[in-house]
Amino acid sequence: MADPRIIDVALDERTIVWRSADIEQERRIAIFDLLEGNHFRPLRAHGDGYAGPYRLKLGVQEGRLVIDIAREDQSPLEMLILGMARFRRPIRDYFAICDSYFQAIKAATPAQIETIDMARRGVHNEAADLLKEKLDGKIDIDFDTARRLFTLICVLHIKG
Repeated sequence: MADPRIIDVALDERTIVWRSADIEQERRIAIFDLLEGNHFRPLRAHGDGYAGPYRLKLGVQEGRLVIDIAREDQSPLEMLILGMARFRRPIRDYFAICDSYFQAIKAATPAQIETIDMARRGVHNEAADLLKEKLDGKIDIDFDTARRLFTLICVLHIKG
């Protein structure tokens, strides 16, 4: 029976150079929300008909995103490698707006915080659409899953 969802996600800790407490909190929330509700269905057919659930490990190698997909029992299923060139700007923009947001919540007015948060959501939504586009024909994911995966991709790109 098909169960097209992620039940576990891990980040390749060797990839992550540094992260602040704010970013660590973003990572925890993204993983929690992702596991609470997601749609993730690799489109490649597997000989035994396996159709989920899935365990993911995300990493970066030589500037490319590596998505290791495993079965529920942790046996390897497939690996996707995606070029990250089109994500450089959204990642940079997302970091900049998140930094502004984290600074604003300490001293800005509620209206200023809301304006920055709206901009942050806009960048995040555009990046989620881009991720869905990059995965088209490889993995079927919903918009919320793409948003949360983009957050985790950003965590992998922190340079300290």
